Amino acid sequence: MNLFTIFILSLFLTIALVPVFKRLAFRMHIVDVPDIRKVHVTPMPKTGGISMAIGIFIPLLIWVTKDAFVSSVLLGTLVIIVFGVVDDIRPLNAKQKIIPQIAAALIVIFMGGVKITCLGSLLPEDCMLPWFCSIPLTLLVILGVTNAINLADGLDGLAGGISMLSFILIAFLAYRCGNMQIALMSMAIVGGILGFLRFNTYPAILFMGDAGSQMLGFLSIVFAIVLTQDNTPYSRILALPIIGFPILDTLTVMVERIIKKRSPFSADKNHFHHRLLRFGFFHTEAVFIIYIIQACFIILALKYRFYSDWVHILGFSILSCIILLSVFFARINSWEFNREGYLHTKVKSPLKVLKEKNIFIRVCFGCLRYGFPLLLAFQVMIPKQIPLFFSGVAAGLFLLIAGSYYFDFFKYKENVLRFSTYLVVPLLIYMTHNDPSPWMSGFWSHVNDMTFICLVMFVLLTMNLTKRQKGFKISAMDVLVFIVVLVFPNIPSMQFTQVHIGMILAKILIMFFCHDVIIGELRKESGVLAKSMLGILGILVLRGFIG
Repeated sequence: MNLFTIFILSLFLTIALVPVFKRLAFRMHIVDVPDIRKVHVTPMPKTGGISMAIGIFIPLLIWVTKDAFVSSVLLGTLVIIVFGVVDDIRPLNAKQKIIPQIAAALIVIFMGGVKITCLGSLLPEDCMLPWFCSIPLTLLVILGVTNAINLADGLDGLAGGISMLSFILIAFLAYRCGNMQIALMSMAIVGGILGFLRFNTYPAILFMGDAGSQMLGFLSIVFAIVLTQDNTPYSRILALPIIGFPILDTLTVMVERIIKKRSPFSADKNHFHHRLLRFGFFHTEAVFIIYIIQACFIILALKYRFYSDWVHILGFSILSCIILLSVFFARINSWEFNREGYLHTKVKSPLKVLKEKNIFIRVCFGCLRYGFPLLLAFQVMIPKQIPLFFSGVAAGLFLLIAGSYYFDFFKYKENVLRFSTYLVVPLLIYMTHNDPSPWMSGFWSHVNDMTFICLVMFVLLTMNLTKRQKGFKISAMDVLVFIVVLVFPNIPSMQFTQVHIGMILAKILIMFFCHDVIIGELRKESGVLAKSMLGILGILVLRGFIG
């Protein structure tokens, strides 16, 4: 299974599931009610974590090879999610929260063999921790990071964004050392997070809840431990900068509470994101600053991954001191961000004008609107030969679309257009891989693949910049397509040995998703897309009958 493929599947499944569970949130009472510590002012659904979990789990259950480690991770994560959902419905106290977290940690420790057995150069050479030290230390670290991500979930897009940076690095490190299980699982998680962030970026329409934040924290530390404790060339404490900011934030607030003779687990508004808001930064600016901080930790981990463990301790300490001292001096001097400075007048104001004039959405949607039919038309030219039966199908669909749009034969025009696209795209993409023309190799093959990736970027930008009140919806036909695409290639009797089925599935889903986003943005003006589809079907007919 291709890493890009599992990423795309998780991304699209999560995006499709979020609106479904958002509607169910109020019925299931999974809602975050605002209080004095919260930034939001209206009740918010907390079902994003459930959507992410399902979007991540489905590709993993289908494609990732199951062994003791993978099974323990899935089972431990399930425990975290179930009790996280319970906590989202009826808040649990600290003792009630810690019990399922301990259970999940013990599952991966004893069933999956996840243990911190070596601290590298921090201890004498070849010094291995005995089990009575290794197991408690591993348990403490897993619990600490699981809750650290949970505590960092204070602003729209914050916990998801910093976790995504960590999982991208984990996927890269796993791939480079040959651990494809963790690489695949991490890419699925990145896809799920990205799909969730489409709805959680400020202003968010739902939260991930404790189920989502605890899941991300649990998985990130488990993967980081395995990558650094197994037979890999990486530093034994590389998990410290990989997790980075959540560890620093949690330790800082806990130490501050202890100094003030309060419980380290008591709630307050002294996290970094709270401080940044008090310094006068907007919601999005505070999140962006924390992204930059986490990116610095990620770069530190990536740059010095093969170096001594003391290098990571020193690097983490220096970066942390810079951050803490900056916040300390800003606080004692009552510093506040000046909005009339150079950045605001020379950079943000022009960008705001462009956004208000819809320049960004026009460019992104324009690239998507014209790029989709052009790319689909290019796919028509790739196969060496178009079978006659396919040309016949194309001719029938041509008449169907023309009749519905120009002669009003059918009431639901967009459904006819969607049906035609969903029927043509899988067959066409399959033929481009199964029997490509001789010229379709090397340069043109790479250009073709990169164009699909660019379309994904324009889709995500369009969906985040759009002013449509209603997001992407999932329909019964979408469910059917997902079932067919996910299940059929995995039936043992169906052999696809001659083609890269993973890349085919990814491209099919990209085209489906592009089509639905374009239809949504065009609102009731889908006739523009219908004309393009008629042209593409016409070329298919000519290629099949003429050659």
